[in-house]
Amino acid sequence: MHSEKKTVQGGKICITSEGDKLESGVDPRFGRCKYFIIVDIDNLQFEAIPNPNIDSMGGAGIQSGQLIAEKKVKTLLTGNVGPNAFKTLQAAGVDVVTGISGTVKEAIEKYKKNDIKPTDGPSVNSKFGMPPRQ
Repeated sequence: MHSEKKTVQGGKICITSEGDKLESGVDPRFGRCKYFIIVDIDNLQFEAIPNPNIDSMGGAGIQSGQLIAEKKVKTLLTGNVGPNAFKTLQAAGVDVVTGISGTVKEAIEKYKKNDIKPTDGPSVNSKFGMPPRQ
């Protein structure tokens, strides 16, 4: 048996972002990130989608995972992802890469250079991105 190394292919990737530009910082949260930046790797055109689940009381990761799957994204680049979101993304065939930081543009460059690899499981517990209770 040999280990299979994934090569970068065309298609769409998603980066969680703190803003709506490629120069914006990567948002460390998935389910409650401020924006999803969907990038077409073939031509680097992108769409910035404000996260409609940012203020959800619960289920933000699952709902955000469904939104990403509906956009036909192949790979998600983010800081952290919880167990429910991870399961949703995995079921939709989306590779998840955690530990991403810097700018959205830097994350795209790392992806294109094949410097990152998908994670095998969630990086945080559920409810990680929720604001503290008042």
